[in-house]
Amino acid sequence: MNRILSALASGLVFGLGIAISGMGNPAKVLNFFDPLGSWDPSLALVMAGALITAAIGYRVIFGRLPAPVLDTRFHLPKSRTIDVRLIGGSALFGVGWGISGFCPGGAIPALGFAPWPTALFLISMGGGILLARWLQALPRRQVA
Repeated sequence: MNRILSALASGLVFGLGIAISGMGNPAKVLNFFDPLGSWDPSLALVMAGALITAAIGYRVIFGRLPAPVLDTRFHLPKSRTIDVRLIGGSALFGVGWGISGFCPGGAIPALGFAPWPTALFLISMGGGILLARWLQALPRRQVA
């Protein structure tokens, strides 16, 4: 129950931050990607604030706690390999973000601002996730 309440509190704080910063508005995000037009640097400021907060949090948490408060161990990525899947996934994320103005985390709070376009984005994203999982489950051919 504590894990669920902790996740709920984290989600509410994240959603509130998205709402207060205006990042739930895809036009505001898309303006960041238009440096020669109606450029809006606020996304960079929001990202910088998030990175500073995360860096301090990581330094404090990993330096002092052997395990998270509500779990038995930290769940960190094991691979540090930069491969085609990582680059391709990052590029696909960036293209989708640049086209729609939504990132996955920011789209959920945006349901309150623009329900239909946001719902269409979330449904499309869910379909893409299912398609990727299906493709990953296909047997791989060995090339000799």
